[in-house]
Amino acid sequence: MKLSIIVPVYNESEQIKRTFEKFKRLKKKINFKLIFIDDFSTDDTSKKIKKIEKFNKFVKVFKNKKKGLGSAIDIGIKKAKSNYVCIFMCDLSDDVNDLLKYYKIVINNPNLDAVFGTRFSKKSKIKNYPFIKLLFNRIANNLIKIITFSDYNDFTNAFKIYKKKTLLNLMPIVSENFNVFLELPLKLISRKYKYTIIPINWVGRKYGQSKFKMRELGSMYIFTLLYCLIEKFLLNKGNK
Repeated sequence: MKLSIIVPVYNESEQIKRTFEKFKRLKKKINFKLIFIDDFSTDDTSKKIKKIEKFNKFVKVFKNKKKGLGSAIDIGIKKAKSNYVCIFMCDLSDDVNDLLKYYKIVINNPNLDAVFGTRFSKKSKIKNYPFIKLLFNRIANNLIKIITFSDYNDFTNAFKIYKKKTLLNLMPIVSENFNVFLELPLKLISRKYKYTIIPINWVGRKYGQSKFKMRELGSMYIFTLLYCLIEKFLLNKGNK
């Protein structure tokens, strides 16, 4: 099994070294390529990741072509030379050790197209989640779950692992920002690909600033949800 981990970065100067060190330790347990996508950083993030790439053969750095997470993920998927792709945010809010769980599951279940983590299982642990953001998250994700008749309750978290082949089948990516993390699992579920759900842990970031802006992103999530629902309706109609 070949694995690529895509990490989009934007102004992560305070965080980037800590994130890399976590993955460097993980490299002793599993084999993977680490792909940083620089999303037009205006601080010295680009300089730092290029230095990391220079001294570490398992690291690759690419510049985004169009500002935004959607484009960054699109480039990362296409640049990945592996049969599995994991998306992981630079802030280390997700637990790198949970990636080991993902890895073991896909190795033992090659028929799966994806493994989705949920931070909202009885076995999950969450720490320092801002209350308003948490409230918005639970309302939005549970509403999406009801509307789509899904068994999943954490669509909007980035941290998931996919077969690259499946991701290519989900192209093109239409979302430009954080809503890309809603688009991918929604499309996968709507098109009846195989996935499983496991509990994962999450802790609020300690360094740097969050790029997630609720007021700006609400309309984007609505657009993505409507887009995927229309696509699902058309796919179902076409299959009849």
